[in-house]
Amino acid sequence: MKKLIILIICCIGVLGLHAQQIDTISVNSPSMGKNIKNVVILPQGYNAETKYPVLYLLHGYGGNHQKWLSIKPELPSLASRYDMIIVCPDGATSWYWDSPVNQALRYDTYIADELIGYVDSHYKTIQEKSGRAITGYSMGGQGALWLGIHHQDKFGACGSTSGGVDIRPFPDNWDIKISLGEYSDNPNIWDEHTIISILPLIKSDFPIIIDCGTDDFFYRVNESLHNEMIYRNIKHEYVTRPGIHLEPYWNKSIEYQLLFFSNYFKKDNV
Repeated sequence: MKKLIILIICCIGVLGLHAQQIDTISVNSPSMGKNIKNVVILPQGYNAETKYPVLYLLHGYGGNHQKWLSIKPELPSLASRYDMIIVCPDGATSWYWDSPVNQALRYDTYIADELIGYVDSHYKTIQEKSGRAITGYSMGGQGALWLGIHHQDKFGACGSTSGGVDIRPFPDNWDIKISLGEYSDNPNIWDEHTIISILPLIKSDFPIIIDCGTDDFFYRVNESLHNEMIYRNIKHEYVTRPGIHLEPYWNKSIEYQLLFFSNYFKKDNV
């Protein structure tokens, strides 16, 4: 009987070493003077002897750091399948910019500097751009392209699903004016914060994946972005399929995007 008990305890101990770990962490943002919550998903078997690539996964308007786990409950098992860390920050309704009109909103600085610095110092990560990528849905899709393109020294690849890649057709929606001011008063600022305007910054070896449902209200602006990238000879993966701007589409699209980023990580970290 004693041997059986010892065997059970040992098995539990071994399983505990390799169990799926999901952390909710609070990271201080000196630039905004507040703490921000984030979900960190570690792959099964995570250990201090291995360095892992990290995918930063951004939520859309109205979401928070827990939203992706709600959209895709299988996200932890996918992190294990692809042996990567997934980090989901709370971006509030910021659109992930450093606001030019509201100094209290510094979410570009938070993610690109403060959060990356925290994750790299507290987890076993590949601390080069070859070990980092960023993507998201809707507001988070715009944010991921914005951050990825502006910080190609930190992110080696980026993506978007159902992304608000051109905000100008929507001047009164989703609190954009809180970050950029009224469109009628600040058209140049709105132009500068549209993804299509920063395409000249993209380097030739920067992998990008974009997808959008054909019935999504952002479909037209994604088509325009895709066509402009073709015109500029910017390499990218572009996927469209039937779907609207809702969770079932993002639930499926993240599977394709995770595979895309996993292939990137393997290619650049062999």
